[in-house]
Amino acid sequence: MNTISFDQKNAILDENLASRRTQRSFREEEPPEEEISRIIHAGLLAPYAALAVGKSNDYFRRFFVIRKGSQAMETILPLVMAKVEAGIAKLEPAMEHDAHLREQASGFIRRLRMFRDQGMVSGIGTAPYYIVIAERRGFPPVELQSLAHCLENMWLKATALGLGFQIVSITAEMADDPDFCKLLRISAGKWALMGCAVGYPQKELPPAVRPSIEDVTRWLD
Repeated sequence: MNTISFDQKNAILDENLASRRTQRSFREEEPPEEEISRIIHAGLLAPYAALAVGKSNDYFRRFFVIRKGSQAMETILPLVMAKVEAGIAKLEPAMEHDAHLREQASGFIRRLRMFRDQGMVSGIGTAPYYIVIAERRGFPPVELQSLAHCLENMWLKATALGLGFQIVSITAEMADDPDFCKLLRISAGKWALMGCAVGYPQKELPPAVRPSIEDVTRWLD
C-alpha cells in the first residue's frame, strides 16, 4: 500500500520540476545501466499520438543508447559533424541575401560554427551516454510533440535520480541521414528523432529564474 500522501507527492514533483536544468558538463564516471533503463522507462510511459501512427505490429517508439568511446559513437561523430557542415553551407548563403533570416538565425549559425571549430557537438561523446529516441512518423505529423513529452519524462526522471541531462537537438536533423539510420537499424525518413545526453553532473547549477505566475497568466471570464 502506498503510504505517501498527495501533499508529499506534490512536494517531490515540485522539487523535481524546479531542479530540472540543462547540464553540459559531465563527469567521466558512468551511471549504472539500471538507472539509464529507468530513465528510458519514464520516456516509454509518455503520451504519444496513437491516432497518427495507426495500427502497427512494430512499436511506435524506440530508444538507442550509445556509450562514450564505443564503436557506435566513433561512427556517429563524423556523420553529425558532416550535418553541421552541411547546415552551415546551406544557411550562410541564404542569410547573405535575406535580412530577416539573418536576424532570426544569427544565434543558430554561431552555434553551428562553434561546433565546427570545436570539432564536436555538445552532448555527443561529451557525456557517458547519448540516447537517441525515435518516434514513428504518421498523419497528422505530430511525432515531434510526442518526442517532447517523452524527453520531458526522461528529463524529470534523470533529475530525480540526481543525474545531469542535456537535450541534443541536432539529433532531429539526422532522421533522413541514411548512414545514421542504418546504424540504428531503422528506415531513414520513417522516424522522427531526438536525442539527449545523460551522466553525473560536473557541478550543481543554480535554480532557474522564471517570472511570477501573475506576470504571465490572464484569467478569462
